[in-house]
Amino acid sequence: MPINPEALLQEMLETPSLSGQERAVAELLVRRMGEIPGMRAWRDEAGNAVGVLGDGPEDIVLLGHMDTVPGDIPVRREGDLLRGRGAVDAKGPLATFVSAVAQAGPQPGKRFVIIGAVEEEAPSSAGARHIVGRYRPAAAIIGEPSDWDRITLGYKGSLVAQYTVARAGEHSSGPNANAAEKAVDFWIRARDYAASWNGGQPRSFATLDPALRAIWSEDDGLFNHATALISYRVPLECSLAELKGAMPTWFDEGQLTIVSAEEPFKAERNTALVRAFLEAIRQEGGKPRFALKHGTSDMNIVGPAWGCPMLAYGPGDSNLDHTPHEHISLAEYRRAIAVLSRVLVSLAQ
Repeated sequence: MPINPEALLQEMLETPSLSGQERAVAELLVRRMGEIPGMRAWRDEAGNAVGVLGDGPEDIVLLGHMDTVPGDIPVRREGDLLRGRGAVDAKGPLATFVSAVAQAGPQPGKRFVIIGAVEEEAPSSAGARHIVGRYRPAAAIIGEPSDWDRITLGYKGSLVAQYTVARAGEHSSGPNANAAEKAVDFWIRARDYAASWNGGQPRSFATLDPALRAIWSEDDGLFNHATALISYRVPLECSLAELKGAMPTWFDEGQLTIVSAEEPFKAERNTALVRAFLEAIRQEGGKPRFALKHGTSDMNIVGPAWGCPMLAYGPGDSNLDHTPHEHISLAEYRRAIAVLSRVLVSLAQ
């Protein structure tokens, strides 16, 4: 294998790549993938880093993402741990893809397509949206942290909405609610809607989960203005259309803007792809497990469109996503590479 997996991951972590600013890490990936014998690598029109190995009639797409959320975490090695922004979410899984494909090498009848997507952490999801109509894979693996011995089959959907309101100024002793109070009322109704929909069921993959992302107000002396930004994690059983339809009933003045909306998605469990992962994890000494995630990923976008066997996989503890403590175990990273390389070889048999 012409690349060093640990050096590759460290290089990626040392190259900042906030959403919308991924060019440097994309160029790094194109260079490194271009060093793998037989692999063709380039940046596509959206800025995604793409590497293709093999010429078979069936595509196996390995879709990860290069971008990270803000927050500088100095890259450093501490024993088995490698710290840095993106170590878990999701440069670790993406580096696993590159290293595993390099280790597996070309396989008969298969074309391995590695895609490091841009803007997965942004509402735009520009990288995944760019490729969704350009590939029709036989199977797809999404690069997200799940631990080396666990595979993820589904993600909740999401809805992000912004409510804004302006009211004429009056003395604070006056009888009318001000804009800030109106924004709080909107959030309370949003929260109560979820509580009613859930019917007392504890938080799970089947519950509608609200969050108040931000709320702010200002007063210019003539009018007071307020904005509330809320989000939902949406289960399979909840209709996004019905949720959107209910929201205008929660206020009597102001404006509602839907910032983004993604349908939930759950992949099939009984597929050759899943079976290949279960066997590979066992061969590496693990006891395979399944996960359903409360967040979203690019699986929400490509899953419904591609309709092929699909799952998410990658090393790392997803509880460290977006935290100041983000790090990855290099031993786990190496085991994930071994698992995935076994899977890629078995899919061609």
